[in-house]
Amino acid sequence: MSAIVKRAAEARGFRIAPQDSNHFITLLDPLEDGAGFTLVIEVFAPGGATPPNTHRHAQEAFFVLKGSGRARAGGAWRELGPGDTLLLPPGVEHVVENTGPGKLYCLTLMVPDEDFAALIRAGTEVALDAEDHALLGGLR
Repeated sequence: MSAIVKRAAEARGFRIAPQDSNHFITLLDPLEDGAGFTLVIEVFAPGGATPPNTHRHAQEAFFVLKGSGRARAGGAWRELGPGDTLLLPPGVEHVVENTGPGKLYCLTLMVPDEDFAALIRAGTEVALDAEDHALLGGLR
């Protein structure tokens, strides 16, 4: 595999289920890029949250880029804000939710992929809005 460079303008958004308040901006994954992991920006609408979930073999990490939220892992709640990193080991049930008035943006990494990319890409493609594009452009 050779080096891959992707531009913010090429980013695509997906919503796993139509009723979900969150969407994913895909960056790198096994399906499109041959990576051994999935790397996305997870965008939580105000009040949005992940459903309670557990990963059998994968570690999942969230790095908060913008916004505020909290995470429940192993029965304990932890507040999250810009610059915070949350690492979840395999087997730990967790929830991440947006507690702020605006969107919560997290750089999310799943290693190994554990079919996360397939789940995301099987969802509905969504258009990224101006705020999403501004965040992507601001990361340059």
